[in-house]
Amino acid sequence: MGQTSYSIFARAAFALVLAVPFSALRPAVAADGPASEREQLAALARQLNLIDRLAEHAANTAPQERARYHFDYARLHADLQRVRAGLQDYLVPQRAQPRDPVPLAGDYVHRDRANDEEPSP
Repeated sequence: MGQTSYSIFARAAFALVLAVPFSALRPAVAADGPASEREQLAALARQLNLIDRLAEHAANTAPQERARYHFDYARLHADLQRVRAGLQDYLVPQRAQPRDPVPLAGDYVHRDRANDEEPSP
């Protein structure tokens, strides 16, 4: 029942991605204002950079052979870049209203068809 290092990292990264937005939330107080929100979003951007570095390290240390299921680090990196770009667009707007043209992928488990034992229909 041993777990590989990349599956442990995948669970940790998922938990961290879920925890980061909630760690930036604080009870609202009268002193909180736009500057406080900007500071929190800047901290969130730094945390995304950390997650990206951790994912890059895990991708470099993951086993090179392809298993039936593997974590899609490239897709995670692309989604992190997208969230980071959204934060940057909000913190330094270039137009009046930001837009969101591309949805996040969100599915980081890739099933390798070559190792699939089920016959294709």
